Amino acid sequence: MALTVESQKRPEGSKPNALRRSGLIPANLYGHNGTESISLVIDAKTVERLLKAAAVNKTEIELNIPELEWRGTTVLKEVQKHPAKGTPYHLSFYASAKG
Repeated sequence: MALTVESQKRPEGSKPNALRRSGLIPANLYGHNGTESISLVIDAKTVERLLKAAAVNKTEIELNIPELEWRGTTVLKEVQKHPAKGTPYHLSFYASAKG
């Protein structure tokens, strides 16, 4: 069963720490359109649920970005965690070729 995650495009000029304070985790999506990457934000509670259920590089995740009208199958490539707090800091998703 694939997990579904809803995300939003990261606002231009937004600061990652300000996003984190407001309950959003910065993320990037790679491979959805050649070499282009998209900066995203995902709700921190969604990220928590995702990390409990998903294994890095293994679990397929259905990523949905309504404002870009993009939806596709991805894997979680990397999870960066805060060194002191251990909380998720940044996620990287990679679109699978069959997308």
